[in-house]
Amino acid sequence: MLYPRKMMTLVATAALLLPAAAQPPARPATTTPLANNALPAAPNARAAKFVSRHGRLKVVGTQLVDQHGQKMVLRGVSFGWHSLWPRFYNEAAVGWLAQDFHCNVVRAAMGAEVGERCYKKDPAFSKEKVKAVVDGAIKADIYVIIDWHSHNINLAEAREFFGEMSKTYAKTPNVIYELFNEPDQETWPEVKAYAEEIIKVIRANDPDNVILVGCPHWDQDINLPAADPIQGQKNLMYTMHFYAATHPKSLRDRTDAALASGLPVFVSESAGMEASGDGPLNPEAWQAYIDWMEAKGLSWITWSVSDKDETCSMLQKSASSTGPWKDADLKESGLKTRAYLRRYNVEK
Repeated sequence: MLYPRKMMTLVATAALLLPAAAQPPARPATTTPLANNALPAAPNARAAKFVSRHGRLKVVGTQLVDQHGQKMVLRGVSFGWHSLWPRFYNEAAVGWLAQDFHCNVVRAAMGAEVGERCYKKDPAFSKEKVKAVVDGAIKADIYVIIDWHSHNINLAEAREFFGEMSKTYAKTPNVIYELFNEPDQETWPEVKAYAEEIIKVIRANDPDNVILVGCPHWDQDINLPAADPIQGQKNLMYTMHFYAATHPKSLRDRTDAALASGLPVFVSESAGMEASGDGPLNPEAWQAYIDWMEAKGLSWITWSVSDKDETCSMLQKSASSTGPWKDADLKESGLKTRAYLRRYNVEK
């Protein structure tokens, strides 16, 4: 997710990349919308021992699969920047998200530069917060993404961070590494060279766990790695991010073309409002993206577990740091995200 000094640039860039006139298509007639965040009857019980059953993930072609070779779709939520909302970075919050939201994955968004306790200013605190979420996911038996949350290349710091994380969690099938949240103005050759360096660091310790690679312009230009993917590595996926009220069908078309070329894609951040994180939800556009991801078998993460006064922050100020959270503690985006996860995260 962007931070304030990037917002104006994002607006200008998005206007060039994705014309506002392009509108998402009507929802297929077979889709039943989640009216007023309602669920069909009582929510289905969360599948127990999720990672214990599915094991270490891998990438076959463009598809994420489990240890048995069965197709896997991960669906969950991202915590907000650890350096801005550290109070939610704890095992109990992860456990509640697994139990109540039915997340089968969570994302720890470790802020590299933003906030007084970001990684560059306080690496010990930053790693402590990430490890709390990872350990919570291990305890809850769900998957977890360790996300280097930045818009800039910080090679030395990222090398040190992922070196330690991969040594600590190499034998843990729960862990997925996300190398670079949202490159903004960096070129694909720059992002690719950075990713190749960090992949070497991780693979020296952890030869198998899945690694997510970002792409330029806030993970919009998925066509660039599709034309020039990283070679000689296994279990890589490339991230695409969308905010449904801003990003129209043309982004889905671009991603479809990348998938058709053989590029594995993981939607590691998304939501139903504008790309600024604010503005009204667009339920129809969000549903169109959900329908598309489900049809394509794409894993997806919704932003974010935080209590900022903005649409994308799922929690009210009344929400405790650890859960449980009542409906009154959830904003509209939180209620709708929970409804989506309860609906789709059902073991067949």
